[in-house]
Amino acid sequence: MSKPEIEPMMGDEPTELIIEDITVGDGEEATAGASVEVHYVGVTFEGEEFDASWNRGSSIEFPLNGLIRGWQEGIPGMKVGGRRKLVCPPLWAYGPAGSGHHLSGQTLIFVIDLLAIR
Repeated sequence: MSKPEIEPMMGDEPTELIIEDITVGDGEEATAGASVEVHYVGVTFEGEEFDASWNRGSSIEFPLNGLIRGWQEGIPGMKVGGRRKLVCPPLWAYGPAGSGHHLSGQTLIFVIDLLAIR
């Protein structure tokens, strides 16, 4: 797989988490609280990239329970080899504006490639 391009979304920002499978994998299925290895791109609702493991040249591994709510709820059920888009309103990302993170108050879009479950 190569780094995905994420287009800005049109219309109103969602108020609930949106989960969209781009490619359904055929490997092991992620469960809540699992540790996963992923490649990802994150952009704002307007389409401005703020982070991407692809830019660092290596995937990243972490336990889901240490991540934002959108990832904790949006990755379980995904299978290794899959690519999924998550649209995370503020309550599923870094909280409402003024919550202390530079991305708080923003709807964020991630495209995640699930490489492995550890």
